Amino acid sequence: MLNHPTLDKLETMKFFGMARAFAEQLDSADIGELDFEDRFALLVDREWTARHDRQLSNRLRRAKLRHNACVEDINYRHRRGLDKKLVASFASCQWVREHLNILITGASGLGKSWLACAFAHQACRERHSALYLRVPRLLTELDISRADGRYAKVLASLAKTDVLILDDWGLAPLSAQHRHDLLEIIEDRHGRRSTIVTSQLPVEKWHDYLADPTLADAILDRLVHSAYTLKLKGESMRKTKSPLTQTGHLS
Repeated sequence: MLNHPTLDKLETMKFFGMARAFAEQLDSADIGELDFEDRFALLVDREWTARHDRQLSNRLRRAKLRHNACVEDINYRHRRGLDKKLVASFASCQWVREHLNILITGASGLGKSWLACAFAHQACRERHSALYLRVPRLLTELDISRADGRYAKVLASLAKTDVLILDDWGLAPLSAQHRHDLLEIIEDRHGRRSTIVTSQLPVEKWHDYLADPTLADAILDRLVHSAYTLKLKGESMRKTKSPLTQTGHLS
């Protein structure tokens, strides 16, 4: 007689996982074989799992990752110079906890963005926040935010993100203002958060790309010297005939 009110109370308190598990127990003919502690443990486990899954879903939604990628699906068969041991170590997300960066360089079609999303996805699974941004669109958004008064708010939001992906670094020339924007972003994150950068330009050419020697020194000192570097090479994965590339996924 008290079963339905209990379910209502659980749902009112937003214990949705526990409510579903309790309803299943009520319908189970052999649940009485378990003692109270075991039954209660099952309810708590279901609630914990439901909340974990819901929080992960929210983190991934906010991350706006370009690819639905995960570290378990990384393709090591394609010869592109991936250090399997190093890449596998990223799964622990120790690099995130130590506020280190990952720089991924190589020609188009080698899966740089896919790898970046896989590392960020793993970070989300480990309860870290993440955000994917293409550098050209980010700089445009910062221009707009300066005009409408949101600039400081946007920078503050970027500074709080545990893992920030800056995709397509070096794709287009930078204005003086954009160089300052990048310095502000990198400075806010240095030693506090982790950044993943993907670029077709090798790291050695980033100083020339940034053009301003003083700002380039400041940006690269904060970005490169506390980073792992993945230098991808080889033939574009888009030229292969594997099922992964036929469905548009590069791993």
